[in-house]
Order: sequence, then C-alpha cells, then structure tokens
Amino acid sequence: MTEYYDSLETRDPAERERDLFAALPRQIAHAQKNAPGFARILAGIDAQAVTTRAALARLPVTRKSDLADLQREQPPLGGLNATATGKLAKIFVSPGPIYEPEGSAPDWWRSARALFAAGFRCGDLAINTFAYHFTPAGSMLESGARALGCTVIPTGVGQTEMQVSAIAGLRVGAYIGTPSFLKLIVEKADEMKADISSLAKAVVGGEYLPPALRKSMSERGLRVLQCYATADLGLISYESTAPDGTPNEGMIVDEGVLLEIVRPGTGDPVAPGEVGEVVVTSFNTDYPLVRFATGDLSALLAGVSACGRTNVRIKGWMGRADQTTKVRGMFVTPKQVAEVLRRHSEVRKARLVVAGAAGKDSMTLNCEVENGGDGLKAALAASMRDVTKLRGEVEFVPAGSLPNDGKVIDDKRSYA
Repeated sequence: MTEYYDSLETRDPAERERDLFAALPRQIAHAQKNAPGFARILAGIDAQAVTTRAALARLPVTRKSDLADLQREQPPLGGLNATATGKLAKIFVSPGPIYEPEGSAPDWWRSARALFAAGFRCGDLAINTFAYHFTPAGSMLESGARALGCTVIPTGVGQTEMQVSAIAGLRVGAYIGTPSFLKLIVEKADEMKADISSLAKAVVGGEYLPPALRKSMSERGLRVLQCYATADLGLISYESTAPDGTPNEGMIVDEGVLLEIVRPGTGDPVAPGEVGEVVVTSFNTDYPLVRFATGDLSALLAGVSACGRTNVRIKGWMGRADQTTKVRGMFVTPKQVAEVLRRHSEVRKARLVVAGAAGKDSMTLNCEVENGGDGLKAALAASMRDVTKLRGEVEFVPAGSLPNDGKVIDDKRSYA
C-alpha cells in the first residue's frame, strides 16, 4: 500500500510555490477571458504580473457572502463560471439560494486525496451519508471515493436503522458523513445490538468534530479523520495520521489550491500564525475562483506534517469571519473596522467591543498602538463616527494583549 496519493504531496515547499505561481498567471488570464464576472472583477489586472504572493494580495477578494447577490445580478452563476452551464455535469442549490456547479472531470472536487490520507483504498466499501439532494456534499465525496476505486453505498442522511442494517449486512468498512450522524449510527447499532465492527475508518466534515467523539470512536476501533471542503471550492485541506493511527496536528492544504489567511473584512494577509479568514484561489478551469473568501477562520501552522506531506497546514475550522452585528439599529461590519484602521497606521491591531443592555449599545475600539496619545484617540473616534455613523469610545491596550482568535468585532451583549 503506497503512503501518498501522488508525488505532489512530498514536493520541496519551494518547488511547490514555484509551480503554483507559474500556473497562476494562466489561470487568472483564463478567468478574465472566459468568466464574464471575473472579467469585470479583475478588469485592468495584468495576469502575467501576478507571480508572487505580494502581487496576488493586491487582487480584489470575492466573498462567499456576496454570491447570492452576484448570481441575481448575472444569473445563474454570477459570471464566475468559465464553462457554460449547458456543458456542466450538475448544478446544485444551497440555501440562499446559491447555485454551485460541478464539471464532468473525474474527482472534480479533488476529494480523493483526503480519503486516501484516511486510508480509503480500491475495493473498500464506503457508506456515503452526506446529502445527495440539492447540495453537493454527497456528490463531492462520492466522486473522490470512486476515483480511488471504492464501492460506494449512497445512503444520504436519515433512516438510521437502515443505515445500521446496510453496514452490518454488507460489512461496510468506511464511513463518509458528519461526525454527529456517525455518533447516531453507532448509538443506534448498540440499541439494535447490530454488529458494525467492520467499520474501521471514517472521513467526516461539515461540522465540528468533538475530541471526545473521536476518542470514543477510536476505542471502538474506528479511526476518524476530518476534511475541510466547501460547496464552491471542493477540498481545501485534510487530516493525516501518524504510524499509530492517531491524527497529526493540523490540516494539510490540498495540492490543487492556493491558500491565504487574511484579516477579516480585508484582503490583507496576516502574519504567520495569526488567525484570519481563509481565502482560496482555485485552479479549477470550469469555475476559476480567484481570491475567494470562504468566511471561515483559521491560522497557518509552522513547519510540515509529521506524515511527510510538505504542503502548508492550517489549524482547521476556527469559526466564522463574518462578525457583522447591529448597533443602535445600524449594521457594523469587519470591513468598516478595517477602513478605520487603514486611516491610522499607528494601530497595529484592534478589536471593536460591543456591549450594553438592549437599546443602550456601546462601542469601544480597543487598539494596540505605538506612540499613541489623546490626539490619536480623538482621531480614531472621529474616523469611527465617519465610517460607521455611530459614536464610540477608543481605548489603548498593551501590545500583544488582544487575543489571537480572528475576531474583529466582539459582541458581548446578552440577549437572555
């Protein structure tokens, strides 16, 4: 059994970076030429000049939260697709509604790499409990499993007793789905006194995996690893295991994407290790998303995985980046906070704290600054009022005192 899905996973990091940025100008030019939405978004950009991370960081960000509006303005896919809808394999419908395409290439979502790292192999029987209707999760993981040569049992979600019966009757060895549904299946099997001991490995996603659940499954002989994917981008990152089967730290970024971590509300990359929003550029030619902001928070980890895969790692999903809140009837957004800070370069880091009882909201901008005084406080307060149309206080705090959790707006109000 080979240890790696392909040789890309063990490339020298410098070689990978060169390869990605050699391919990036072609992909940007492809998006500009064939996707009308990106022709507009990237108008005036010289694709051939985008050969470094600094150059990439100067391109505009397209946010997942904007997709519904973009698709209404330029139906059906916001002009972000480079392949005509009539030549796609499938179009999915997520709440919003937001429409998501799937092309016809094998393993279009690139999920096989994550499944392989979790031990899925040709000939495995894999039960796929992700939804098959409207949203793409079921199709996304099935395509990867089929690319590996697995036999897929497409159960979708629900009907727990039938799920248990199928696993027991077919002696299924692999599970695909959410961690919470895996827990329900195992509990139902115990209740039914059904033998599902054939289940030995699982790839889960779509929600938080509690450490206690992973531990309890391991004690039953079931190894559980996570993958992180979205309906727009496909696979973004995945877990791997140590020789004893325990998960290695962090999640390894997929070989088919270029990942950045930016300050929420901006497109500005944060320092390594700082929590920020996950922004991904995909090399998918059907749906060439360039600097696509997922709305998810994470952070880069230093070094490479102990498994030998050399791509960069992230800590995994750490919450949502869209911290928009309402203060005295007005929306306040991370983008507005970023605009305030843009006007005052003395501020190294800041967090807007919203507090107070209902109807008596207060805003305080806590700032880590160098050489700050009352004049800077007054200027920051004026900028807050100008940008948000609301009055707020400004406080200076010691350098390094603000938490590294990606929060730009901290809503401390109680709604009980």
